[in-house]
Amino acid sequence: MNQLQNYACGQWVAGADKGQELFNAITGDVVASTSSKGLDFAKMCDYARTVGGTKLRKMTFQERGLMLKALALHLQSKKEEFYKISWATGATRADSWVDIEGGIGNLFSYASLRRQFPNETFCYEGDVAKLSKNNTFIGHHICVPKEGVAIHINAFNFPVWGMLEKVAVNWLAGVPAIVKPATITSFLTEAVVKEIIASGIVPEGALQLIVGSANGILDHVINQDVVTFTGSASTGKMLKSHPRILEESVHFNMEADSLNCCVLGTDVTPDKPEFDIFIKEVTREITTKAGQKCTAVRRIIVPENLVEDVQIALGKRLATNIIGDPNVEGVRMGSLAGKAQLIEVKEKVELLSKTQKIIIGNFENFEVKGADKNKGAFMPPIIFYNDNPFKNTDVHSVEAFGPVSTIMPYKTIDEAIELSKMGKGSLVSSIVTADDKLARMYAIGAACMHGRILVLNSDCAKESTGHGSPMPMLVHGGPGRAGGGEEMGGKRGVFHYLQRTAIQGSPTTITAITGQYQQYAKQIEKDIHPFRQYFEDLEIGETLVTAKHTVTDADVINFANVSGDHFYAHTDVTSLDGTMFTGRVAHGYYILSKAAGLFVNAKKGPVLLNYGIDECRFTKPVYMGSTIGVRFTCKEKIEQEKKNADDVAKGIVKWLVDVYDETGETVAIATILTMVKKRNQD
Repeated sequence: MNQLQNYACGQWVAGADKGQELFNAITGDVVASTSSKGLDFAKMCDYARTVGGTKLRKMTFQERGLMLKALALHLQSKKEEFYKISWATGATRADSWVDIEGGIGNLFSYASLRRQFPNETFCYEGDVAKLSKNNTFIGHHICVPKEGVAIHINAFNFPVWGMLEKVAVNWLAGVPAIVKPATITSFLTEAVVKEIIASGIVPEGALQLIVGSANGILDHVINQDVVTFTGSASTGKMLKSHPRILEESVHFNMEADSLNCCVLGTDVTPDKPEFDIFIKEVTREITTKAGQKCTAVRRIIVPENLVEDVQIALGKRLATNIIGDPNVEGVRMGSLAGKAQLIEVKEKVELLSKTQKIIIGNFENFEVKGADKNKGAFMPPIIFYNDNPFKNTDVHSVEAFGPVSTIMPYKTIDEAIELSKMGKGSLVSSIVTADDKLARMYAIGAACMHGRILVLNSDCAKESTGHGSPMPMLVHGGPGRAGGGEEMGGKRGVFHYLQRTAIQGSPTTITAITGQYQQYAKQIEKDIHPFRQYFEDLEIGETLVTAKHTVTDADVINFANVSGDHFYAHTDVTSLDGTMFTGRVAHGYYILSKAAGLFVNAKKGPVLLNYGIDECRFTKPVYMGSTIGVRFTCKEKIEQEKKNADDVAKGIVKWLVDVYDETGETVAIATILTMVKKRNQD
């Protein structure tokens, strides 16, 4: 029998005893055993912080992002091996796609996110705070990687996605991880981790794996660590209240199973496309992963006059659902992850049966294709009907973590909102409606109790990722019962692993610390025009002070004719009474265009193209006869990798364009971007 191995302190190590047997969820056969006995958790944590953390923190955001991209490409090339193993968890190919390729997709997403960070080991956040009248004292925020370890305690239902969606974020932030998958499906997680370690793409110490029990690891956490938990609310609460978590003020992120709901709008009738969309979405959420998803629909909230129509349509669709061995053609739903889960789900169904009745499904009377239903962990979809969900409230507190859901009626959208919130905090809710006013009422009314709300209609259904799919750039989590935590969410997620620190000082000092030019900092002037310099030669703070130009009536009239912008403030002096203007003013975009004419060097050189404008403000009117000049300053440099061997080596340069008038006051300020060639490209 295969014994799974832990990866600890740079070594693959089997547990010191036989440990727990793991079973094939389809056949019931033993597939492996697992144990963590003998592991030194304190040593593992220290190894992560001192070895993995040190290496990751020396890498820039760009380097970490490229690491994620390389790893994603590598795992993508090995995915078929993972699919073969995933079958033993009871998952269909479609289920495994969500887990395996969904997890790899997270790596790709966070690899791309590197472009939103500087080419530094740390980042800065938000706007500069001006703290003095004469602009000699300012404040800013920097965010540096925590010098701890991310300990991820994951659930059994997504052994790949559950790991990769978390480590993608902490690695981009520069923090190492110790992953503890749920034991029952840890054989799939182990296979992926073995491939990650063998690839050599991730620095040593950045990832460790515990395939057995991790009981006791929280005794060794420190204030720089982050602990994440995905699983049942009861277990999460127990871990969250661990004395060491409280004593060290350790950041603890909890994402718990919740009683998510899907609402059918009052505007929808059986003849509308939204009705079919609703039935398909609910069916998918009941059958995908055999209902073993923290985001699965547990409560089906329907207008009371449509309960019968929904029951009939859902019954017909579920009747076509073929349960069995995922390797057999035609099978759409596999098994639960194991017999222990089957026993637990049956217990919860029995409990729910005391206050509501089963209208679809039967534990004894169902067929399984290509497998023995008594040996595998199979069960059919079970649909309840609760005729009075405001009175019979078990449905809002008891979750059967399988293909189990409850239809319940409502009279008004306010009732639907109230029912949705009776789950006391959910990861996700969805509403299917073609009425945008109804969608607005529901979204705003229900938002306080949900981490995510999906609005489905015929406009977006074909491309929608669905009720149960958290997206990398959006937050995943929810209030109350759902854990009160937040994962992923793009940059928001990365900041969970960074320490935000306010820094104060002169603009010149803050520029030196951040590597980003701050307005009013000391500037560097050179004899060579900045557009004649390669990317490597440019210095942060390097400034070109341009020649000046006096704005004339002809400038404004010509720009109005060329642009087609004849707004009254620029062209009609008779319309200025009662306005803030004392005379005709130049177009803001003329000022910016003229500024470009002043700072651009026209000859062919290292500057390849104008990449765009990040920020632009027109801060003071420019009247006829005003004289403008530009302070053109290198603000920030961002590395870009070559897409292929033939690509030009280049980087993006951000420039602060400060346009001022004859009084010295700024009249327009913008950040523009240019793409600049690196050396040795001619």
